[in-house]
Amino acid sequence: MSTRLDSTLSANLQAAAQQAGLVVLSVDAGSDFNGHPTARFRLGVTTDAPAERTLLLELSEAFDFHKPELLPEMTTHLREAASRLRNPRPDASVTLAGLPVSFASFAWPFHRSTSGADTYIVHGTVRLEDGAQSPLHSLVSASMTVTFAEIVPAPEQPYAETFIYNAVRKTLDRGQLELLKSGNRQPVPVTTRYYSRWQKKFFFTDTDDSSRMDFLALKTYWLSGVLGANQPVWIADPRDAQYLNTTAAELQRMAADLAGQGVLKVEGEYASAAPALLGRGEEYHAKLQAALAVTRPTFNEDMRAGHTNM
Repeated sequence: MSTRLDSTLSANLQAAAQQAGLVVLSVDAGSDFNGHPTARFRLGVTTDAPAERTLLLELSEAFDFHKPELLPEMTTHLREAASRLRNPRPDASVTLAGLPVSFASFAWPFHRSTSGADTYIVHGTVRLEDGAQSPLHSLVSASMTVTFAEIVPAPEQPYAETFIYNAVRKTLDRGQLELLKSGNRQPVPVTTRYYSRWQKKFFFTDTDDSSRMDFLALKTYWLSGVLGANQPVWIADPRDAQYLNTTAAELQRMAADLAGQGVLKVEGEYASAAPALLGRGEEYHAKLQAALAVTRPTFNEDMRAGHTNM
């Protein structure tokens, strides 16, 4: 490990993590897609945090986030991570279409495309998390254009992870990303259509109170009820708020309404599934199967039978 990693990046990350309520559990040297050195930090809320409730943060070794224009977003990212790490499955989320998925093995930071395209790429894996150890997954290649990259403060994990994960969820919602037992990498394009320069914010999906409440119930059913042994999950997650084009405060208000209906049990910004929600298992599994069906390629039956005018 280099002197810079020991003295500068590590010291700055230690300070930022402490402010966010996190503990740096380990620091290792790594390398990016092109073999350039990186620093891999493992963080947790406590020193004895189990592996599944830790965050792997990988940064370019030469990266200096301790600048006025970069430090605030790093601090925000770590504070949000600290709240998310209290979930039973911090790596998991759900899509509006009804798919519980996890994100893993994203190889930060971005690298330039090797195919000649004028894009920046990050590779990762998305897995179906149905509580039955499904083998279905998708190897993804998320790409952002050079124009879009101008919006991002730095091509590093803390500044891009949220919108990349939300772009993956949106691509799944559109049925443009297939979950398979095996397969090649599938593209997830991230373009300026996801961002308003005028409002300086991301847009993925328009939702209303009804669809947001449906999302929160779905999220709590899968992440708390099925995957989390009914442990509470963070209901006011800004990552979900960006995906749904709302605010964390609105999500908390929606959760309070669901609690009033006897669907959720809410404590502060966290919620677990009430018996009424757990009773919707058949409905949510049917929704999952319908969402999976949308992601599978379909064929024109006339062409399958050989009736074509080509």
